[in-house]
Amino acid sequence: MEITYTGTIAVEQYNALRTAVGWDALHPDLARNGLAHTAFLVVAVCDGAPVGMARVITDYGYYVFISEVIIKPEFQGNGIGRAIMERVMAYINENIAPGQAKFVNLMAAMGKEGFYRKFGFTARPNDTHGPGMSQWIGK
Repeated sequence: MEITYTGTIAVEQYNALRTAVGWDALHPDLARNGLAHTAFLVVAVCDGAPVGMARVITDYGYYVFISEVIIKPEFQGNGIGRAIMERVMAYINENIAPGQAKFVNLMAAMGKEGFYRKFGFTARPNDTHGPGMSQWIGK
């Protein structure tokens, strides 16, 4: 299995990855706008088709959010997620000026916290941070 990595994905492919892991497909306009405003995108490709991806969203100040780390179930456990996260973390680290810091956040899928700990993330809540929270509006 040969995996290559790119920085582009079509809306239809993006929604196919989302649905492959049990997430809802997004309205094409929302998906297109979200992808267009992504600071960094990495897509794993096998035999011409996307099999995994992650996005980085930022305010270009100190706040960074890692979004939608997705690996198609049949490709999980092959190091693709690790390779994607290594690229994501390299992008973030390359964009920190000396003496500055970035506050990097993500929302792990249930049971996937251990994967992200390997990249220095800590689960919330903990002694210094409360629980993460989210809300869908208009769904």
